[in-house]
Amino acid sequence: MNDMEMEFVRQLPLPEELKKQFPADQKIIEIKQKRDREIRDIFEGKDNRFLLIIGPCSADREDAVLEYMHKLAEVQEKVKDRIFIIPRVYTNKPRTKGTGYKGMLHQPDPHKDEDMIAGIIAIREMHQRVVRETGFTCAEEMLYPENHQYLSDLLSYVAVGARSVEDQQHRIVASGIGVPAGMKNPTSGDLSVMMNSITASQSPQKFVYRGWEVKTAGNPLAHAILRGSVDKFGRNIPNYHYEDLKNLWDLYQKGNYMNPAVIVDTNHSNSGKQYLEQIRIAKDVMHSRHVSSEIRSLVKGLMIESYLVDGAQKPEEDEYGKSITDPCLGWEKSESLIMELAELTD
Repeated sequence: MNDMEMEFVRQLPLPEELKKQFPADQKIIEIKQKRDREIRDIFEGKDNRFLLIIGPCSADREDAVLEYMHKLAEVQEKVKDRIFIIPRVYTNKPRTKGTGYKGMLHQPDPHKDEDMIAGIIAIREMHQRVVRETGFTCAEEMLYPENHQYLSDLLSYVAVGARSVEDQQHRIVASGIGVPAGMKNPTSGDLSVMMNSITASQSPQKFVYRGWEVKTAGNPLAHAILRGSVDKFGRNIPNYHYEDLKNLWDLYQKGNYMNPAVIVDTNHSNSGKQYLEQIRIAKDVMHSRHVSSEIRSLVKGLMIESYLVDGAQKPEEDEYGKSITDPCLGWEKSESLIMELAELTD
């Protein structure tokens, strides 16, 4: 007897089952191990390269995502001594109102009905293609902590979003994922929420996960992401400026944190979703790194939303390579910005 007011449609495969059905081959395993070590060295200050977490707001169709990733791989080769790129392949999309396109996990085809099993398979296969074809291991948003295991052997970076960062489950699951976990400031802008989430994620935890009692040693690579905030009147309040970064440095000094670090999100409330502003904001952050050694050591990288075509569209418009969620920088502007940022890392 079901005493809940929800219909149980069908049981999904366990992550272990899906991984056996669509296994990561030895090449993928070796690429991930190497990249994970390099990313860890950057967060621990042993490698001075600058991180760039860049890619579409949502990875909505495999063909366009793969074309973008191949272009990105060519640019990575040109700047590899200065910039380390972690592509965004976000397949779980938060929806503030709970409606609309929720990402490839829900809808492998944005024009068809939701199909979770097909979605889980599609995102795993797309991530595998990216690794095999480009040598990139990617970043995802941990929107649903229990779904992380479907991709845990393929990802090199995880972000916890502004609306999830106060949630206990997100914080403690991030303590056991084995890769850097970026904790965004909440939409309110209250940095204490973000700092508390970093403390929770860096600490050993014991909890229930996917029907198991589990324990973790803590994640020393949990860190801050500044993405701006919204005030009570709905106005965007950016937090990427020099003073904001100095303030975050001070907050880190007051606590007992491992590997103090921040990634600055150049879009969202920092840009007011004016995607072209990302270019100016990125350069502003680089300038702050130049004038302060503390900020230079703290700011490990940038997060940029970028796709093949400038802007955004409604899902039904179906223009190839154009975002169906937040507006993104098109490819030409993205490539120019990456080359310019490489020059500004000195």
